[in-house]
Amino acid sequence: MRVFLESLAKKVHGYLSNEYKREYTRLLIKWGKYRRYETRRNVRFLNYKFTVPDLLTFLGQFQEIFVKESYRFTAATDEPLIIDCGANIGMSCLYFKKTFPSSKVVAFEADPKIFSILTENLNNSGIHDVELVNKAVWIDDNGIRFSVEGADGGSIYGNNNLIEVQTLRLKDFLESFSSIDLLKIDIEGAEDKVVLDCEKSLDRVKNIFIEYHSWTKKEQKLGEILAVLESNKFRYQLESSVPREAPLVNHHDESSIDLHVNVYGYRKE
Repeated sequence: MRVFLESLAKKVHGYLSNEYKREYTRLLIKWGKYRRYETRRNVRFLNYKFTVPDLLTFLGQFQEIFVKESYRFTAATDEPLIIDCGANIGMSCLYFKKTFPSSKVVAFEADPKIFSILTENLNNSGIHDVELVNKAVWIDDNGIRFSVEGADGGSIYGNNNLIEVQTLRLKDFLESFSSIDLLKIDIEGAEDKVVLDCEKSLDRVKNIFIEYHSWTKKEQKLGEILAVLESNKFRYQLESSVPREAPLVNHHDESSIDLHVNVYGYRKE
């Protein structure tokens, strides 16, 4: 009983002392009941207000980015260089600038509609020094067909609402810098091809985050991604972002994606 009470007291103290946990609870109570893909303007959180195209995605992003601090890293300078591939509506950019106010952030977002919301949200938050690029990071600069989804699920592998978007070869962009403090890659399934294309250019990256998506009807490539990290002398940690019970039986064959894994890579000097 004593152990239980001590554990409970620790959790309560952690909740009361953590601004982000308290704010997430408030947001969940206020917005958790709404349906998906209902655009809401002036959604207030912390000291900011955002336009949000999908409240469920917004709540998940706030929990992942601010409460769990999935993008937290240690920098040797107050002005780290951060490359954000898949910036969506700006939650990650906001976290980076809140954590490192003097950081240089370059943010890519492929979906034109989401990009306009990203731009609006950062401007409304008083953040004007993030370089915003309305392109998809890819393995060439030739453009690609892109399926817009309305929230954070836009992908080159979708079949609905297809548009043509501009692309930028990430490998070439990385090679324009001598040192990159964090490379974040959340590009809805294109990460395997992009990471493999960048294999010889990751030596300048100190920390890397990759959200890996395994498409049910496509060959899995997580092993190849990890091999690239190993060849570049990264230590890595893996975390399932959508855990499920009894995976040897519950194969998720009915879903388009059967595995989400967050890959955290870092260098130990």
